[in-house]
Amino acid sequence: MLKLTGQLALNRCPHCSIANPLLKVVADFATSDHAGANRRLWFVYECATCGGAVLAGAKSDGGPVTEMHPPAREASGSIPERARHFLQQAIDTLHAPSGAVMLAASAVDAMLKERGYKEGSLNARIKRASEAHLITPEMEQWAHEVRLDANEQRHADEAASLPTSEDAKRTVRFA
Repeated sequence: MLKLTGQLALNRCPHCSIANPLLKVVADFATSDHAGANRRLWFVYECATCGGAVLAGAKSDGGPVTEMHPPAREASGSIPERARHFLQQAIDTLHAPSGAVMLAASAVDAMLKERGYKEGSLNARIKRASEAHLITPEMEQWAHEVRLDANEQRHADEAASLPTSEDAKRTVRFA
């Protein structure tokens, strides 16, 4: 359980995904509602690696964190295990965009296999999933983008530009 202290003990920075980030308090303030109730203490933390800010709130200094913005990035527990494994690794490696993009494609691949689409290329399986209305046409388009972006990295396509952290974040958000 996270506590509102001088250093926020997250496993990964929600901005740059670095492991065990140094997140130190740079500001603090208290708030309450219009009637003076619902008092909360807020700490603003800064990541020493990327400079990203995290806002965390609790009922008291040293108390358990009840709110955090942005939230820690975690793959949903409702995603099947194998797909969740690849997606979590993609989230955890956003600081290495090429790897994150390839892992996001692996998450899409694993999810399709989980739903019974195991035969043929990923391209063909995405098309079949769309034709069967498992995914929407928009999801099909995004899945193909993820697949193609990953192919460029996996095959070290010299004509393709290297992905940025923003490219990786966009890809992982879809996956």
